[in-house]
Amino acid sequence: MELGEMQAIADTLMRVVAPDMSPKQLLKAVKKAYPKASRKDIARAAFFSIFSNADQDHGKAKNLQAFAIAERVNDGP
Repeated sequence: MELGEMQAIADTLMRVVAPDMSPKQLLKAVKKAYPKASRKDIARAAFFSIFSNADQDHGKAKNLQAFAIAERVNDGP
């Protein structure tokens, strides 16, 4: 995935994530905007978003961190 695409997905993640949103709901919302993005790409974009935006909105960063970790654990080696 190119950096520009990762940034776009990361921006979408920051825009759609909500405190009561499950990882499945978040994935579905992002897939609606980026149907060709893989779960792995979205998880990477979530980590990218955390590092890029953590100082702006701690609540959203925390939710994205939980999503990204859950996706990486479920992805396996």
